[in-house]
Amino acid sequence: MSEEEKLLKDAKKLPWEDRLLHKNWKVRNEANIDLASVCDSITDPKDSRLRDFGPLFKKTVTDSNAPVQEKALDALIAFLRAADADAARYAKEICDAIVSKCLTGRPKTVEKAQAAFMLWVELEAVDAFLDAMEKGIKNKVAKAVVPAVDVMFQALSDFGAKIVPPKRILKMLPELFDHQDQNVRASSKGLTLELCRWIGKDPVKSILFEKMRDTMKKELEAELVNVTGTAKPSRKIRSEQDKEPEQEAMSEVVGPVPTAESSTDAPPEIDEYELVDPVDILTPLEKSGFWDGVKATKWSERKDAVAELTKFASTKRIAPGDFTEVCRTLKKLITDVNIAVAVEAIQAIGNLASGLRLHFSGSSRFLLPVLLEKLKEKKPTLMESLTQTLQAMHRAGCLNLVDIVEDVRTATKNKVPLVRSLTLNWVTFCTETSNKAVVLKVHKDYVPIFMECLNDMTPEVRDAAFSALAAIAKLVGMRPLERSLEKLDDVRRKKLSEMIMGHEVGMSAVLVPVQTSGGSVPSLELQASEGAFVRKSAASMLTGKRPVQAAPVIKKGGSIKSGANKKSDGTGQLKSSKTIEAPEDVEPAEMGLEEIERRLGSLLQLEIISQLKSTIWKERLEAISLLKQQVEGLQELDQSVEILIRLLCALPGWSEKNVQVQQQVIEVITYIASTVTKFPKKCVVLCLLGISERVADIKTRAHAMKCLTTFCEAVGPGFIFERIYKIMKEHKNPKVLSEGIVWMVSAVEDFGVSHLKLKDLIDFCKETGLQSSAAATRNATIKLLGVVHKFVGPDIKGFLADVKPALLSALDTEYEKNPFEGASAVPKKTVRASESNLSVTVGGLDSLPREDISGKITPTLLKSLESPDWKVRLESIEAVTKILEEANKRIQPTGTVELFGALRGRLSDSNKNLVMATLTTIGSVATAMGPAVEKSSKGILSDVLKCLGDNKKHMRECTLNALDSWLGAVHLDKMVPCITLALTDTKLGAEGRKDLFDWLSKQLAGVSDFSDAVYLLKPACSAMTDKSSDVRKAAETCINEILRVSGQETIEKILKDMHGPALALVVERLKPYGAFQESFESAKVMSVGPTSKSSSRVGKSTSNGVMKHGNRTMPSRAIVTKGSKTESVTSVQDIAVQSHALFYVKDSNKEDRERMVVRRFKFEEPRLEQIQDLENDMMRYLREDLHRRLLSTDFKKQVEGLEMLQKALPSLAKEIIEVLDVLLRWFVLQFCKSNTTCLLKVLEFLPELFDTLKDEAYSLTESEAAIFLPCLIEKSGHNIEKVREKMRELTKQIVTICSASKSFPYILEGLRSKNNRTRIECVDLVGFIIDHHGAEISGQLKSLQIVASLTAERDGEIRKAALNTLALGYKILGEDIWRYVGKLTDAQKSMLDDRFKWKVREMEKKKEGRPGEARAALRRSVRENSSDVAEQSGEVSRSVSGPIYSRKNYGHSELQMDRQLVPQSLAGVNGPTDWNEALDIISFGSPEQSVEGMKVVCHELAQATSDPDGSAMDELVKDSDRLVSCLANKVAKTFDFSLTGASSRSCKYVLNTLMQTFQNKRLAHAVKESTLDSLITELLLWLLDERVPHMDDGSQLLKALNVLMLKILDNADRTSSFVVLINLLRPLDPSRWPSLASNESFASRNQKFSDLVVKCLIKLTKVLQSTIYEVDLDRILQSIHLYLQDLGMEEIRRRAGADDKPLRMVKTVLHELVKLRGAAIKGHLSMVPIDMKPQPIILAYIDLNLETLAAARMLTSSGPGGQTHWGDSVANNPSSGTHSADAQLKQELAAIFKKIGDKQTCTIGLYELYRITQLYPKVDIFSQLQNASEAFRTYIRDGLAQMEKNAAAGRTPASLPMPTPPPVALTISSPDFTPLSPVHTNALNDAKSLNVKSDPTNFNLPPSYSEDSRAINALTSSRGFTSENSLGDQRNERFITGVTSGTLDAIRERMRSMQLAAAAGNPDAGSRPLMSMNDSLNHGFSSQIPHASDRSGAENTVQSGVLPMDEKALSGLQARMERLKSGAIEHL
Repeated sequence: MSEEEKLLKDAKKLPWEDRLLHKNWKVRNEANIDLASVCDSITDPKDSRLRDFGPLFKKTVTDSNAPVQEKALDALIAFLRAADADAARYAKEICDAIVSKCLTGRPKTVEKAQAAFMLWVELEAVDAFLDAMEKGIKNKVAKAVVPAVDVMFQALSDFGAKIVPPKRILKMLPELFDHQDQNVRASSKGLTLELCRWIGKDPVKSILFEKMRDTMKKELEAELVNVTGTAKPSRKIRSEQDKEPEQEAMSEVVGPVPTAESSTDAPPEIDEYELVDPVDILTPLEKSGFWDGVKATKWSERKDAVAELTKFASTKRIAPGDFTEVCRTLKKLITDVNIAVAVEAIQAIGNLASGLRLHFSGSSRFLLPVLLEKLKEKKPTLMESLTQTLQAMHRAGCLNLVDIVEDVRTATKNKVPLVRSLTLNWVTFCTETSNKAVVLKVHKDYVPIFMECLNDMTPEVRDAAFSALAAIAKLVGMRPLERSLEKLDDVRRKKLSEMIMGHEVGMSAVLVPVQTSGGSVPSLELQASEGAFVRKSAASMLTGKRPVQAAPVIKKGGSIKSGANKKSDGTGQLKSSKTIEAPEDVEPAEMGLEEIERRLGSLLQLEIISQLKSTIWKERLEAISLLKQQVEGLQELDQSVEILIRLLCALPGWSEKNVQVQQQVIEVITYIASTVTKFPKKCVVLCLLGISERVADIKTRAHAMKCLTTFCEAVGPGFIFERIYKIMKEHKNPKVLSEGIVWMVSAVEDFGVSHLKLKDLIDFCKETGLQSSAAATRNATIKLLGVVHKFVGPDIKGFLADVKPALLSALDTEYEKNPFEGASAVPKKTVRASESNLSVTVGGLDSLPREDISGKITPTLLKSLESPDWKVRLESIEAVTKILEEANKRIQPTGTVELFGALRGRLSDSNKNLVMATLTTIGSVATAMGPAVEKSSKGILSDVLKCLGDNKKHMRECTLNALDSWLGAVHLDKMVPCITLALTDTKLGAEGRKDLFDWLSKQLAGVSDFSDAVYLLKPACSAMTDKSSDVRKAAETCINEILRVSGQETIEKILKDMHGPALALVVERLKPYGAFQESFESAKVMSVGPTSKSSSRVGKSTSNGVMKHGNRTMPSRAIVTKGSKTESVTSVQDIAVQSHALFYVKDSNKEDRERMVVRRFKFEEPRLEQIQDLENDMMRYLREDLHRRLLSTDFKKQVEGLEMLQKALPSLAKEIIEVLDVLLRWFVLQFCKSNTTCLLKVLEFLPELFDTLKDEAYSLTESEAAIFLPCLIEKSGHNIEKVREKMRELTKQIVTICSASKSFPYILEGLRSKNNRTRIECVDLVGFIIDHHGAEISGQLKSLQIVASLTAERDGEIRKAALNTLALGYKILGEDIWRYVGKLTDAQKSMLDDRFKWKVREMEKKKEGRPGEARAALRRSVRENSSDVAEQSGEVSRSVSGPIYSRKNYGHSELQMDRQLVPQSLAGVNGPTDWNEALDIISFGSPEQSVEGMKVVCHELAQATSDPDGSAMDELVKDSDRLVSCLANKVAKTFDFSLTGASSRSCKYVLNTLMQTFQNKRLAHAVKESTLDSLITELLLWLLDERVPHMDDGSQLLKALNVLMLKILDNADRTSSFVVLINLLRPLDPSRWPSLASNESFASRNQKFSDLVVKCLIKLTKVLQSTIYEVDLDRILQSIHLYLQDLGMEEIRRRAGADDKPLRMVKTVLHELVKLRGAAIKGHLSMVPIDMKPQPIILAYIDLNLETLAAARMLTSSGPGGQTHWGDSVANNPSSGTHSADAQLKQELAAIFKKIGDKQTCTIGLYELYRITQLYPKVDIFSQLQNASEAFRTYIRDGLAQMEKNAAAGRTPASLPMPTPPPVALTISSPDFTPLSPVHTNALNDAKSLNVKSDPTNFNLPPSYSEDSRAINALTSSRGFTSENSLGDQRNERFITGVTSGTLDAIRERMRSMQLAAAAGNPDAGSRPLMSMNDSLNHGFSSQIPHASDRSGAENTVQSGVLPMDEKALSGLQARMERLKSGAIEHL
């Protein structure tokens, strides 16, 4: 043993410290090696040996011997791997030692020192590490500084800014920038760039750039361009590693995941250029002496001047201006003799281009030739600046490839080669940075230039030309270049193809590391943990050293940590590193056929391969079949996959022409792909193009599609789709695209979308599929998108918004075929192998892609959100919204943490508008991000909830909207903790808590089970003791919902922690949930026991001892424990009476009591006698126990009484209404007493009472209002705020329920109160009424002068309230308000003016328009849209006089109730938005609100009428019946509403809308019979109503009703009109009438009503001749039949005698029908049961009419005697003949004698009498005339004789001269008819009704009924009774609109001329006399107008002229005309 060996052996026995510090270096060396192995063997970081070793290293690492020092560092590394964070105590000394001695050593030593530092950082000794670095960078030896900077760079790069604080590094960097060593400066720049990646560029610039030299800044600026994306740490500290021991096992699976993520480039940042304001540099440039400087002779002065410009131009955005002169100067300076000046000028141009962008494009083109010329200079600085400037000009968009063609062409012909080559290099750069569209546009110009340059003598130029061509080929593909490249020789073509391939390989080489980094990092770092530390140089960040640029991407492989295997040995680490697979190589390398054959070896027979090469297809087919068999027989197929695929691609190859061979090849490939365990992606790439082409061929399509599907199963559809997009886009054959998309449809159906990048798929569809000119491709694309819709749902539509409308509609149709199936859409096929993991992560499991917006959330944006300028802050908030929209409102959470932090700050912004904008944005971000928002939001929800504390309602609404959005993104259970905290926050305020409780109740109502809701129970219960009643009410609702959705167990658990009132409350609530009750008894006893000692304690905690339960209330003392004794609520006396009714209303006479009420507006305290009367009434009508309590002096008893009333309220509403006046008097008494508890209880009960009245549709009577309202108004100024608040709400409730017009006078009286607080409350109430019920009090606006006078009061509060109210009035009325405020002092006017201006500003802020605008718009629209029927009404200038009758017992409160159903907002200025909404408002809105709906309807009707054939009219016709039904129901409501004193505006609108509807025949015809019935009934009733003339504009309304009625008769379906009117001839149901006036019976009303119906029927009957074929005769005859059957024969006889108008009218209609249709009428009896017994009455009447008319020769009889199938009514039905003949004949004769008695109708009467004698020869006529005078009987005899002679001569009454009239004394007069018109008929002219001046029922039919100039022909209607009567037509049409065609004198002249014409025998067809026939049979009327063709001579016509009109008749007409003229009787 040598001495040295002995020494070493002995040394091993020494202590560690001695060995490590031994003087012999070998001993020290051995000791370090041993120490390292010991440390490696330690597995427990708490091992005591480690504590001993720690202090040793500070000396060992400073060993003077370099090899020993290295071993010492190895030992230190082993120690640090074994130790844990406790070792950090030694860090400072050891790190200092390493810095001082190790960083200057050998490279290996330095590397190990750096590895040690990294391990110190891993052990969290960061501070010690950075302290050491601070010393390290101050080392005088530059060689030591670089490693220090590098290790900081590496620590920051690996661990991130969270572990390595950038702040300290930032402090160190400035001194490094000025270091004399360039390596140090380079490293410091690299470190700066790394910092930019972690904390952003802007912070680094702001901190560091001011401390740098300009050169350094410039260099860094250039480098910063290359820093993109945000960094992620790739290494974790030890404590984090320990938390994830399983990580390394997972890495095998997770490793590949980030690769896809990392392969996508970071999203581009927001263009900062757009965000900054432009800076004007021309002005400061003028001042800087630039112009003088550039002309200086000294170069330095010129340089300084240009440098000044460069400095100014370096701003991000320059304001556009005139830079022409500047550019001219710069152009000169580019060619300056001094290089420095030229460089400066070129840089200035670059800066100007970047700052001005498009505004510099003109100047750029001007300067470009000079710049290109300058490229000849070889000076590097000049070349660099030129290159940068030229690139900047293109990047900024100043120049594009289109603009520079000529300049480039010139430059490439420059004699200097350098100019040519650099120009081409620049064009290459421009091509690479341009988009494909631009290059496609210009490639034809550039390719010839480049081709020419390929022949250049200089190699650089040729290379540059090749590069340029390659760049173009890369962008547009080879196809456009093929023709140009044909000219190239083989050598050059080969070189070019190599370059293009190289370009692609180069691109893949760039891409592959990016993709593989995720997988490769772990192995790198595992090596590092073994000791093979990978050094990263900070300088490598700089340009030219880009390979390490992969570093930022490496961060993304962050799931694997370094040192993960610190406790396992080296072999274990190696194994784990092997498990991480390197990513698959996708791109196949070139391989020749020989190489393939060589590799195949013995795998296949040589004959097969040689046969595959054969030119004979049969041999190839045989060979491929053999190949298929061999492949199917191979056992180890996996190893030979690639070579087999390569063989098939080469032989027979994809150019094979034989289909069978092709099919076999595809089948072999499909078999291989489906059989092998792993099918390489490069094999897919080899086959994909060929397979795609086979898909296009119909013969191979099925095989090829199957093959593609198999590929998808093998490698995932994501990869296939990604590759196939490009093939399909670029392929020449359009079938490849269309059929490829068809395959994609099936692939999506098979595999779903989870493996696909949906963004790419949608972009492909949009840009390629839908843009295709081939219909097949577009249709296939639409199908593809439809299938995608099935998986992702309607969100896809957001990505396709910019597609053409036609395609969108086709897509919508496809979506309907493929409805969204959500989770139920399960893919049919699955992807094999682990690749599916990757695909799923990449693809769209979250339906559609979410965009990463982290790049757009720039530091500038975040900084702007903190800007002191509110406009900048607002712009930033809007910028965030814009970012969301650009991302299709679907974003990833990456990078949003900082955004939420910035938005959080804005929630406390002083500008409230910004806060609201922020809330909206937060809601949008939450919606866009989805569930991930919860983690990223940094608890922002609690800050959002704080905004509910704002007193502005708008702010709270914004907050609730944000909460809704948040709830849409995350589940409610995630929000509960924040909401619970918010509810307990005292700053939230009452309104905020109420809103939050309401919101919670709404959300909980939508779920059935939600156990987390129980956590809300405590805050909700505590809110039940809140001062605000609204909060308590809201909390109560919320508690009920919480109890509903929480389970029993959870409630039980939480009850244990609750005490006192809260517990009592919950238990009370739980009573309905019986199942819970027992389980709570114990908790109740424990918790409520102590509190029950004093019931008042519980009472105070709730509202006055009462706790609500549902809608009832329970006294708190009822919540007691079993053991506690409380006062019994019911006494012995009470038990005795409790079986009786609570109210005795049988004897109640409310009307008598109300008659005693003195109605006054001013309140007076109740007098003693009034109190006694009240007590008496209460004892009489209230049960004993109730009245005893209510009249008790003890307030507690009174509260009990009120509780009894509360319980009774829902069930005894009718009884309470009967004694309401008594109760109201008692309430008044309580208001006058001083006990607050009782008063509060009253105020709690009253709202419930009024709600019940509303439900019962009851409105306070005038007496009840007079009892209660004066007191309520006077006491509303109570001195307790809580009482005032309740009274205020109660008054508003009464105003809303009962009517503002009724309450308003009482409120006005309150303005005169002596109590200031009362006056303030009343002023506020006036404001409330103006704002909400302005229309109802429009007639009482003069009272605003009382409010205005209060502005002069001393009390500031009153003044303020008055000003506020007037400001509200100003908002509604606009400038019109000055008309109502009376005379004011200047000071008052000034105050009002100021307040009005403030109101205008506030309205502008809220975007509510201008004051009075709504009202003005309303008036304008009425003027424009309405006829005079619905013109704008003025104010109601008078109250309704006369008695007001209502159609319901409870007044018009039903209207008020309806008004509450529609939200106020619906009746806003803008009104409803569409037809359906308008109809809803008309149906359910108040009369005032419904006006808005009617406006929309009128507008729609007008639009549709303007295009009658359009689809709009078709739609309206469908809805016509619904519209008229709504309006018919509205008529009564609007008229009732107007009768209360309101404006008649709504009535006019209803009538106008109906008018517009019925003006259109299509719409009118579409109205159903039932609807027409209700409408006509309603209109006629209002025509008869005596109250209408007294309404606002009553006469106009009557006129409108008249016109509307006529229009309905004209245009509605005539059959329906006939049927409805005949039905209405029956007496009307009494309930339809208003309550009777004292002086009128139902009978008289019904008579008036039937008279109106008769007039309507006359109108219809008169035009029957022209409309006979439009009506359904069967239906009309059926209705006549039913009417007659209902009456019965007895009633018909009775009525015939009484001259009953309705019956006569029915007979008239029947007579007219028979006359027009003759015997054919019998064919229309299909709906009459003619076989019934006895026979229907109508049959007898038809026979009678047929006989009469046949006898009068007015029709041709259908057979002998008019015989019919039911037989002659007399012959075949003797009973009917004999039974009624005598009575009927008598009646008929009486009517005929009446006619004979009238001089106008005597001829007709005589002829009818003659006909009777002929028909009934046995009847003795003269026996009927026993009471008549002898003269009259003689007259009759003579007349009959004359008639007999005429009949023998064949003459009819129409051709007879008028005989002498009968003696006047003998005229049988009828009191019912007055001789107003010369020809007066029973059926038509009821003169009495037409002449009553004040009669509102005056339903004026057109003048032709009465006062027409040809009134003698009373039956000639507006159309004439015969179609021949054209003259009558014209005249009467002119008269329809009223007597407007001339003055009274003119009319008289016309009348006289007509008489003269008649006397002279003028044959005026329009003036034929009425010939009423056969009245003896039908009491009706008919007109017989002789046809000229029936007569032989004109003399007969002359004889039938108009009878002379006597003066009496004329004076009657004159009197009527005078009345018309004065307007006393409204004309139509």
